[in-house]
Amino acid sequence: MKSVVFGALCLAALSTASVATAANPQLEAPIHRFIDAFNKNDITGAAATHLANVSIIDEVPPYLWRGPKAFSDWVADLTKNDAAAGITGEHVTLGPVKRELITGSNAYVIIAATYSFQQKGVAMHEPAQMTFAMRKDNKGWKIAGWTWTGPDPTPK
Repeated sequence: MKSVVFGALCLAALSTASVATAANPQLEAPIHRFIDAFNKNDITGAAATHLANVSIIDEVPPYLWRGPKAFSDWVADLTKNDAAAGITGEHVTLGPVKRELITGSNAYVIIAATYSFQQKGVAMHEPAQMTFAMRKDNKGWKIAGWTWTGPDPTPK
């Protein structure tokens, strides 16, 4: 009897996990466009995936940006930080979606990400995750806010 109950609980957990991580291409499209544009240094394209009044939390000082200039201010602070730290060749690779929740025109997405770069000539990487708050309007999904969460980078 215990094994039947345990089996049923495992089956329920698996089905819940698959629903929680089910991919939604329309929801994830602006996230991928953002990262693709970032990797190409297409700041205009990256900004276009965000709402005008976005919130960003990242590991670069001052760590929090909000409001209509948040994205451009984040880019300026990231550029300044990277120049001071000798960081070049920045590239983000997205991994699998870890969690996805949608309620009407609001969504929450956690996706694995890896940040790769050169720091003073040394190849570095930082496996992490990005968490996105998304909003949908008549033009589709946009990024309302995001965070970068990861450990200290390490040599590759």
